[in-house]
Amino acid sequence: MLLPLFFSIMNNRKLYTIDTISEFHKISGLPKPQHPLISLVDYSLVEYQIEESEISWVQDLYFMGFKRDIQGKFHYGQSQYDFDEGLMSFIGPRQVVRLHISKSEKKPSGYLFAFHPDFIWNTSLATTINSYKFFGYDVNEALFLSEKEEETIIGLFKAIEKEYQSGIDQFTQNIIISQIEVILNYCERFYQRQFITRKKTNHQILEKLEIILEDFLKDDVIDKGLPTANYIAKQLNISTNYLGSLLKSVTGLTTQQHIHEKLIEKAKEKLSTTELSVSEIAFQLGFEHSQSFSKLFKNKTNLSPVAFRNSFI
Repeated sequence: MLLPLFFSIMNNRKLYTIDTISEFHKISGLPKPQHPLISLVDYSLVEYQIEESEISWVQDLYFMGFKRDIQGKFHYGQSQYDFDEGLMSFIGPRQVVRLHISKSEKKPSGYLFAFHPDFIWNTSLATTINSYKFFGYDVNEALFLSEKEEETIIGLFKAIEKEYQSGIDQFTQNIIISQIEVILNYCERFYQRQFITRKKTNHQILEKLEIILEDFLKDDVIDKGLPTANYIAKQLNISTNYLGSLLKSVTGLTTQQHIHEKLIEKAKEKLSTTELSVSEIAFQLGFEHSQSFSKLFKNKTNLSPVAFRNSFI
């Protein structure tokens, strides 16, 4: 039985829990599923069985959505999911989703493929699925697909549907899991391409990252400590893992490496233009121990801070 999990005190909005494929079908106004652990849904047939204009839920299911003409606002974690230039989205189990349902004459279309973690339990996919970062809060933009890529994904969805509709035997699960893995590998490829091809957006993020680090290190940061990847991601309103993937794809460096590069740049500036001691510089840059600063500096420059300073004498 589908029940509200609790009431949000701040906005009096119900948070539903969806633990099974059957519960998902029930709240979506769909007939009973043909398989207890997996389902491919025609999204144009979904009619959420709620009175509220906004629904929030946490589900114990994996979702892969292929949707067009999304009229409402879709929030995943703390961010709004951007469908402006994409049509495929992903949701992992036990994560909060919020959908503002907008009344429109034009109904959304597409497919929603759902499967329960029990379906992949004790298989290789149960272990490797965590490596696909787009199931977490890591990505907040929908995946853009070309026409041929759409045909590929829809064809695989349909193949899964055909397999579980044609009768279940000892091969059904393995065949469907293999097809899911193919879909995930295609989507991994498409997302990596999206990071590369959306150069304008990516470079805007790089510029903002530079400004954030510059502002952070403008004054002494003794009380703030070292800048972190999580801090930068929050300032950019994207997730830590998404930022890391983007930077790695565009620059070949991780977020932490970008932070270190900026710290070394600032350290060189202070070593060459001030008479501050190495310890004072380390503390000003947020290091708790000067030894950690000296070790990082030498790893990055092959010189100790003192040797670097002496090179200017």
